[in-house]
Amino acid sequence: MSSRKRVALIFGGQSSEHGISCLTASSVLKAIDKERFEVVGVGISATGRWSQVPLEVIADYQIVDGVAPQVAEPDREAVWMVGENGCEVATRDGGSLVDIHGVDVAFALLHGPYGEDGTIQGLFEMMGIRYVGSGVTASAIGMDKHFMKVAFEAAGLPVYPYVVATALRLEQDRAHVIDEINKLSYPLFVKPARGGSSIGISRVTDPSQLDAAIAEAQRFDPKIVVEQGFIGARELECAVLGNPAAPLGCDASVIGEIRVQAADGFYDYEAKYFDEDGAALDAPADIPEELSERLRRLAKQSFVAVDAEGLVRSDFFVLGDEIYINEVNTMPGFTQISMFPTLWQVGGMSYPDLVGRLIDLALERPVGLR
Repeated sequence: MSSRKRVALIFGGQSSEHGISCLTASSVLKAIDKERFEVVGVGISATGRWSQVPLEVIADYQIVDGVAPQVAEPDREAVWMVGENGCEVATRDGGSLVDIHGVDVAFALLHGPYGEDGTIQGLFEMMGIRYVGSGVTASAIGMDKHFMKVAFEAAGLPVYPYVVATALRLEQDRAHVIDEINKLSYPLFVKPARGGSSIGISRVTDPSQLDAAIAEAQRFDPKIVVEQGFIGARELECAVLGNPAAPLGCDASVIGEIRVQAADGFYDYEAKYFDEDGAALDAPADIPEELSERLRRLAKQSFVAVDAEGLVRSDFFVLGDEIYINEVNTMPGFTQISMFPTLWQVGGMSYPDLVGRLIDLALERPVGLR
């Protein structure tokens, strides 16, 4: 009988970040300590069908000719169930269940809606399975840029000007929404409220571009957020890792800086994942120690503000002496070269150790309300 804990890596999903999730799963699989953990791979196809994916397939995921990998549509679907010994995943084969595996902890490497937004976390809660990362409420808040900002403001964190518009507001009171938006200072960033990886985001420099930008954002989410941009602001990030024994229940990494190479300073999807020269990542950032400590303190406060668990990446804009929090990401990019692992590696924690620490935090956490 193996003494190893079984970890279900869950990846893919129905969001526009499906391919990035697959790449993340490949990185985590290669790093996970096989002497401590046994792994089962569970993919979610773009149409929402679940399947057990062989580990050798996951390990081979990579970008080919500018195209990210995808979870194949399955011939046989996976199911989750609560068995005599806890949560199990199995494959349906006609009228039988095969390849049945008990699961000790779920590691959902899903980005975007239907994975990072509290939906799958609710499934885990109902099934009584421990899982990596934030719970239902924190995940939902962290996915929705509107309610995230409300939580930040309530916690006294510095938030820059923005406008929120639901589909109903845009349909019934569009002129008023446009008036509100035009009170912000250009350039603006028009975003899907519940999206990530800069997908569906437009940089707007003139009111004449608003309608097209709103339409683009609404392709991914009927609710949009319009944020005031800052010319010349520095984009600084901090990785926060849960630590129940530490003040505020978390530790903060060194600060990293993203230096976007594009002339307009827009860190878009292509620059993040496909253009090797799209941005430079400085870790640690070349900033005064006093600023670094302020950012680390604010990052930990943001972790508490959304009631996060496990991990978040906190993103800031710094303009002169002013600091504004942009967002937190409750399941940030997690490939070996992503900013979250990179910042901890600079601080002395290896990528495999970081993966192990996150799984340990999940295993230590009780199930149910906490």
